[in-house]
Amino acid sequence: MPPFLPELLEFATDAAWKAGRATLAHFQTGVAVDIKSDDSPVTIADRTAERLLRDLIGARYPEHAILGEEYGGMAAEAEFRWVVDPIDGTKSFIRGVPLYGVLVAFEIARVPRVGVAHFPALNETFAAAAGLGCWWNGRRARVSNVTTLARAGVGYSDSRMVHDRMRDRWPAFQQATHVQRGWGDCYGHCLVASGRLDIMLDPVMNPWDCSALVTILHEAGGTFTDWTGATTTDGGDAFSTNGHLFDAVRAWLNVS
Repeated sequence: MPPFLPELLEFATDAAWKAGRATLAHFQTGVAVDIKSDDSPVTIADRTAERLLRDLIGARYPEHAILGEEYGGMAAEAEFRWVVDPIDGTKSFIRGVPLYGVLVAFEIARVPRVGVAHFPALNETFAAAAGLGCWWNGRRARVSNVTTLARAGVGYSDSRMVHDRMRDRWPAFQQATHVQRGWGDCYGHCLVASGRLDIMLDPVMNPWDCSALVTILHEAGGTFTDWTGATTTDGGDAFSTNGHLFDAVRAWLNVS
């Protein structure tokens, strides 16, 4: 474990909390919504929170690169890079649903090493660093011990998009599992990290959606990969499991 990871984790946790406070100023206020070129929504809360995160990182670690959803900045060649999503779950945010999160991650040579997911409206925070475990509001977060699909709880972000990817396998997969709930976006993956769900499916993902969750799931004892089973942040999709169910879920996702 690099000796500076505890410092980075503390900083990331504090930065996510501060950005989360900025989002709450606009939550459940009827905030105006703009539509981006990819047809996804964005608000002043997204932009304000990302600017705050960038300012905090720049002041503390001016030599580090930053990638964010709203203001870009790939810097793929940088050894040290922060990856931020000021509001993961903007569609929930604009509808006044509290299941949105602020994601802050730190990568070394493109490998996620620190991940924080803060849920301002729920007052929940998941914080993890490689070798330091995953912590949920100060208590150790661990995945469930469910070993069969027949007893598994499944989350998903968008049932229509999952169906578009899985086709006839999606209703069959629902029949094969115990509970299915649309607890979407990063919150669903953190439910897996804390043992409240066993599987989470996301058919469309970007690097800023993924980076923090890689460390959170791994340190909680689970898995977070793309649908081929590769541990990556740029595979275009993702699923998380408690580890016990990884092979079974991957087989369902990768039937040609």
